[in-house]
Amino acid sequence: MKNMRDDLESILYTEEALAEVVKQLGARISEDYQDKNLLIVGILKGSMVFMADLMRQITIPCDIDFLAVSSYGSGVKSSGEVRVLKDLDSKLEGKDLLLIEDILDSGTTLSYIKRMLSTRKPASVRICTLLDKPERRKTDIKADYVGLTVPNAFIVGYGLDYDQKYRNLPFIAVLKPEIYC
Repeated sequence: MKNMRDDLESILYTEEALAEVVKQLGARISEDYQDKNLLIVGILKGSMVFMADLMRQITIPCDIDFLAVSSYGSGVKSSGEVRVLKDLDSKLEGKDLLLIEDILDSGTTLSYIKRMLSTRKPASVRICTLLDKPERRKTDIKADYVGLTVPNAFIVGYGLDYDQKYRNLPFIAVLKPEIYC
């Protein structure tokens, strides 16, 4: 049986490094949202691992919900068209909304989501991303909370995938180009 590690070019961030970044983000969010009506919204599927770890580091009361969107299909480049596959179950009016994303890449998906959810009258909408890849940005959007900045490479692990694989790696790694080309 093939080992997933054979498909990796290099490890960018270890499990321990990610845990420290998540702990720091959780502390900042807890402080910033003290006495607020926090609703954490995970953007599925990629944010699942990050969000699970992050919410355990948040020390204030919060609600959670999930939004599933797609702009990639099985390719490596965004189609540019964002489709909502699963909408929120929560009412947003008056809530302080924190969108949780695995990676801020082109910004197309997050820009669409932020615009869409802002029409539902939340008290605020902010973005927390584990990874930021500013070299690929196509829209004018910035995250309010950024864990790490990554190079313009195809990365997997800790929730990030290629064709639905590699999400279960406990670290962030660069995928060998021959795997996805």
